Amino acid sequence: MAVVPVIPVMIPDLGEEEAQAAAEAVRSGWVAQGPRVARFEQEFAAAVGAGHGVAVSSCTTGLHLALVLLDVGPGDEVIVPSLSFIATANAVRYVGATPVFADVELATGNVTVETVDAVRTPRTRAVIAVHQGGVPFDTVALRKAADDWGIGLVEDAACAAGSTAYGAPAGTGARVAAWSFHPRKLITTGEGGMVTVDSPEAAARLKRLREHGMNVSAADRHASKQPVLEAYLETAFNYRMTDIQAAVGLVQLGKLAGLVAQRRELAARYQRLLSDVNGLIPVTDPAYGQTNYQSFWVLLTPAYRRARDEVLSELAAKGVSARRGIMAAHLEPAYADVTPCPLPVTERITRESLILPLHHRLTEADQDHIVGVLRELATR
Repeated sequence: MAVVPVIPVMIPDLGEEEAQAAAEAVRSGWVAQGPRVARFEQEFAAAVGAGHGVAVSSCTTGLHLALVLLDVGPGDEVIVPSLSFIATANAVRYVGATPVFADVELATGNVTVETVDAVRTPRTRAVIAVHQGGVPFDTVALRKAADDWGIGLVEDAACAAGSTAYGAPAGTGARVAAWSFHPRKLITTGEGGMVTVDSPEAAARLKRLREHGMNVSAADRHASKQPVLEAYLETAFNYRMTDIQAAVGLVQLGKLAGLVAQRRELAARYQRLLSDVNGLIPVTDPAYGQTNYQSFWVLLTPAYRRARDEVLSELAAKGVSARRGIMAAHLEPAYADVTPCPLPVTERITRESLILPLHHRLTEADQDHIVGVLRELATR
């Protein structure tokens, strides 16, 4: 039997330049958090329009620190979309608060002012809004609403590097945003994340929180020519990034604009090819911004006449490594003890959507094959 070549759903764009940067960090002798991390923080913050960047070990730890920064804790409620990777909801439990699930809008997969307001209570202390799959949420509307309500807004920008809202990078103007550099994202450090803020005081506290609460960083201590006696100002965490990771991240950051442009071209071609396939709705840009197409998903309607899992199986048999759509946290065993309000749009998207391959090595021939399988399934 002939082996069917597999078109992967995602491939990180890593090469010799990243390998050399990592090797240089190793040869330097400074492999823990140090000067490369500091440079990566500055350059990433500039790229997303933020005042300060604080590198961390993952976006999940970044979300945790964001809630600590806002002094969210036991007795508080934090509104989150169920339609998100489970880390979004988990971060709320890390601080002892209660996650409250909000529904999303069908077109973007994002929470809106209306879906958040529908579940807001006097105990609501914050909301975590996700730029889902790189599709930006309406930053102007939701930031204003959060201010009017007197609650904190944490932006889960795990997938949003390179996306824009109202003509600016998705992180511009965010009170606090958390970013991911997991290999499924456009740019990667293997594992790792970043928290961005505009306030220098917030940045200083975040840097203490990621490093055991020390009032002087280990890098500054080692760089000093005089003995430094540090103090530990509060109970905190070990959420640091290494200089090896940051070295890779600096190379990756230089590729971001090109990767976004390439993915948008490939996404536009998918949209053209799928435009006459009855029953499929591809993800598109919202009116107020542009997505980086970190994920390219399609929603199946009843007119398609095929169940999502059947489509995934058929694609796999033809060598296409697609994925189910974005998960719904409230349907997972970890949140079986939570009784959410009705979430009809969330449940429809998680049940009826799938993610198609999109990466820098995807060819037009690959796309033609993928769309051909979807077209065939729609007609037989």
